[in-house]
Amino acid sequence: MARALTAGMLTAIATGIVKPIFLYEAEFASGTVNLFTGHGTLSWDSKSWTGDEGLMRIESAVETSDLAALNFTVSLNGQVSSLLSLALGQVRRGKPGSVWLGLLDAAGAVIADPFLCFKGRADKPSIVPDPNSCVVGVAYESRLIDAARRRERRYTPEDQALDFPADKGFDQVAALQDTVLVFGRR
Repeated sequence: MARALTAGMLTAIATGIVKPIFLYEAEFASGTVNLFTGHGTLSWDSKSWTGDEGLMRIESAVETSDLAALNFTVSLNGQVSSLLSLALGQVRRGKPGSVWLGLLDAAGAVIADPFLCFKGRADKPSIVPDPNSCVVGVAYESRLIDAARRRERRYTPEDQALDFPADKGFDQVAALQDTVLVFGRR
């Protein structure tokens, strides 16, 4: 599958000297968090990204050519107390999260336009069993998961008013249920 990598990224890959990083942006109840898999602070996309092992790994990230709803999990270091309280207390279902693959140049700056690997909406946090440390996972679902959800709609005036408040076409439906219609008699 072809990738939409920038000329700067392709040049860095061709030279053979690349420092790959992952950038993770997530919206929580208290605001947006930007982390990357490195040390220190990084500037990209007019945002400040924090490293120092806050972002531990990205799991279950698969790619397919089929039209399918895929999910991924971002694991955060639970030993960083601010991340632990954020992940367990501030995750809200449906909030967006994104992961980019980026490359650093020799000076440690991000090479133009990292590749967007995954984008989804938060599902739920979980504590990942790890004997050596506390790891908190935040699961994200693709928007395609909505295609599998059942939509319950009714032929009622209240349901019709959700989309068309001025439409009165369903106002008489309830009265029709008890109506006896006689056909064929004189």
